[in-house]
Amino acid sequence: MAHLPYTAALAQDWIKKKYPGLIGKNEWPPSSPDLNTLDYHVWGEMLGRYQKYTPKPTNIAELKTALLSIWNDLPQEFIDKAILSFRNRLQSRIAATGGHFEHSA
Repeated sequence: MAHLPYTAALAQDWIKKKYPGLIGKNEWPPSSPDLNTLDYHVWGEMLGRYQKYTPKPTNIAELKTALLSIWNDLPQEFIDKAILSFRNRLQSRIAATGGHFEHSA
């Protein structure tokens, strides 16, 4: 176990040589909701669909049913778009050096 940090460093060096476009672990912003696909893409869409949902749930069981129905009705293409926009969002976040950024992906 004493060699773990050295081994990890070797692995990171190897990965950088093989995949020069890879965003390294030290470049990732910590705990950024801007990078959580659920936070920046999916929840907003679900909220919009919930606001149009009728009849409105009157208890927790109905709410769970409504949210599952909304989730299940989200088109796969919508989820795919959120996932595919992740790398661009990450690069924008890094370019903003951790600060606020606008991104329309």
